Amino acid sequence: MGSLILFLARGRFRNALNLKELPQKLGVNIQSDATTFTIDHALGGRSRYRIHAAKAIQYKDNRAILKDVQIELYGEDGSSVDTIEGAEFDYDQKNSTATASGPVSITITRPAATAPASLARIEKGKPTPIASAAEVAARGEIHVKTSGLTFDTKNGVAKTAERVDFSTIQGSGNSIGASYDSKGFLVLERAVELNTVRGGQPVAVRAEHAEFERGTMVCRLHAATAAYRGGNATAGDANILFRNDGSAVRLDATNGFNMTTATGGHIAAPTGAMDFDEHNQPRHGHLQGGVSMDSTRAEKDGAAQRRMKATSPVVDLAFSARGELKGAHLERGVAMESDQLTQTAKGTLHVGRTWSSPVADLTFRDNGKGQAEPATIHGAQGVVVTGESQRGSSPPEPSRLAADEMAGEFGPNSALTAMIGTGHASLEQTNPVGTRQTSAGDRLEAHFAAAGKPSGPVGSSAPQNGAGQIESARIDGHVALTQIPAVNPNGTVGGQAPVPLRAWAGHAVYEGAGEWLHLTESPRVDDGGLQMTADKMDVSHASGDAFAYGNVKASYLGTRPDRLGRSAATANPGTGVLGGQGPAHVIADEAEMAHSTGASSGEATFKGHARLWQQANSVTAPVIVLDRQKGTLVAHSGDAADPVKAILLSTGGLEPHAASPKPGAGTAGDAPSRSPSVIRVNGGDLKYSDGERRAWMRGGDLGKVVAETPTATSTSNEVELQLLPAGNHSGKDGGQAQVDRMTARGHVLVTSGSRRGMGEQLLYTGETGEYVLTGTAASPPVMADPSRGTVTGSALVFHSHDDRVTIEGAGNRTTTETTAPK
Repeated sequence: MGSLILFLARGRFRNALNLKELPQKLGVNIQSDATTFTIDHALGGRSRYRIHAAKAIQYKDNRAILKDVQIELYGEDGSSVDTIEGAEFDYDQKNSTATASGPVSITITRPAATAPASLARIEKGKPTPIASAAEVAARGEIHVKTSGLTFDTKNGVAKTAERVDFSTIQGSGNSIGASYDSKGFLVLERAVELNTVRGGQPVAVRAEHAEFERGTMVCRLHAATAAYRGGNATAGDANILFRNDGSAVRLDATNGFNMTTATGGHIAAPTGAMDFDEHNQPRHGHLQGGVSMDSTRAEKDGAAQRRMKATSPVVDLAFSARGELKGAHLERGVAMESDQLTQTAKGTLHVGRTWSSPVADLTFRDNGKGQAEPATIHGAQGVVVTGESQRGSSPPEPSRLAADEMAGEFGPNSALTAMIGTGHASLEQTNPVGTRQTSAGDRLEAHFAAAGKPSGPVGSSAPQNGAGQIESARIDGHVALTQIPAVNPNGTVGGQAPVPLRAWAGHAVYEGAGEWLHLTESPRVDDGGLQMTADKMDVSHASGDAFAYGNVKASYLGTRPDRLGRSAATANPGTGVLGGQGPAHVIADEAEMAHSTGASSGEATFKGHARLWQQANSVTAPVIVLDRQKGTLVAHSGDAADPVKAILLSTGGLEPHAASPKPGAGTAGDAPSRSPSVIRVNGGDLKYSDGERRAWMRGGDLGKVVAETPTATSTSNEVELQLLPAGNHSGKDGGQAQVDRMTARGHVLVTSGSRRGMGEQLLYTGETGEYVLTGTAASPPVMADPSRGTVTGSALVFHSHDDRVTIEGAGNRTTTETTAPK
């Protein structure tokens, strides 16, 4: 803006006017001739105005009419010349005011528009106007038109209550009422409007009140609004500092600053400041006092709607050379929220996410339509990103990402596409059934599904169009996984306390389709006391199950809680996988641990050359299933070349090389010492129950079961092995699980040396070393001996420690000695 007050007057007096008295009445020096006169006046020795009129008419009541008036007003240093032109002014000598009775034209220049030599000519008393002033300042002039202007000759203040129209090289505007003093202070009283162009786009500025101080080149606006390209900015109070060429230097806004954009963005802060370059393009902005930023966007087809909101005590904005927003720095506690609503073929998907960090930096890019949209975000000093997705009325699925530093990338329409966290990075997710999975590592990289893109393979049961949901994630360095199954309102899982699954690896990849976590680089897992390593592992977030591949090695410590919440060691002290104490170990090509709440809960399945052992007992089979919840072991095979093999320690008996005492010889103290021996059983299927301390081997697909003791070998349809009760045997091997009895059933064939027996059942007692072979009434047992021939009876008892055979039948017992070599 500029000065609003300068007069020039030309004209004749309607009544006689004593020109000699006029200078004293006006308080100025007047130079005149027959047709014109000029008045020069100094105000406090600091500024001057000169009035030139073509005619003056004097009236009786100390009033004068000035015709064809032109006023030139100079600043203190003579660096500015403002002019006002009007056809007629009414001068009131009593009140020392001059009022324009019609339209007035005002030209306001910048301070540097007039050379000091112009003022020098005035000081020499030369009345010639400075015609070159308009040419010098033409590009920076402000042209004003108004009416009802009143000029106070005492203080050099001009006022009007009428409409004021002004125009500059930057634009044009108007206001209602204005005042201007000779010191260069302009006031636009109310309803201020300014229309200009920036970057080829119109900008409309509105204010309730405006003030401009030419000496300091500061413009003050009250209740100001700027509308531009579909957006607007408002401020309770705004101060604008200008350069001498009229370009803005800085904007300071107080008492509330708000800005909206054409894309639905909104920024608000109590105070704000903006720096501009020589072309009025913003360079830097600073907002403080509690800044909030939000935006709402919708896809053209209405399939998705996205809302974002951010708050921070302080925000710094950076702009490009063309005035485009390129960055924002937020600090002292940053909080951001986003909500995305997507309409899919399977219903409405709602994804909400929050960002929290002490510091955050945003970069922006042009979306191709001349509008800024976020490109990247970076947070430091501890970043936490929480999220929640919900499809229709399904249970919400919360998630949480955290790291020392976090960087995110945005795709089109401000959609988050990727996020990278470094330093103490972690990812936590809870699926619809309530299973919570937490993965941590040195570095985390997550990718999010785009709107309209399936989150699972075609034909799968995975949700489709999961816009905003985690599509994949990669974790590197010291990976640690914790997975806790869903609990019921009582805080239990199937009546028992929840048992977390824990895993470690050097590298992990999360796959949103199917909710799989793939672990590599020396992965290991601990599931309720079952510890396992392999070349690679897969953990299912959906079911809680874990799968291991290649060089599987496992150890079971027997600490998984039972249905009463007690650990296995507490519930069944001294028991284990094969009835022994201490850990059980397994090796296999592959393994599966079922952690779900279904019928297979607690099962661990080992496949491919699987071997399980605990102390001296072991099982080898193509497939071994360990049910830690039920305390059972199942092994099976369908390949005769690779049968199920069980090796179990038996209670005290003589090894094959031990000497055989003669019948009746010696006393009990003279008998050879007995130590545990080994029983080997091969078949198609094996089941062991630790609660019953009993094992069953069946022929299954292999047809027959082969059992070997130190003194005999048998084949049958099935074999049952009964282990001694825990703690019911002593000796140096008393802590190991030992077979007390072995029973073979169905088409039994037993051989010992040259003896050969057939029957329906064979009972072997490890403590006595006796074999009892029985049959049926129609088919009694038969034993063939090379030296004694064939014998039969109700039961045939073979005493392995002394080679005797006892035949029982019809209530009688017959003892036979054999000479057959062992």
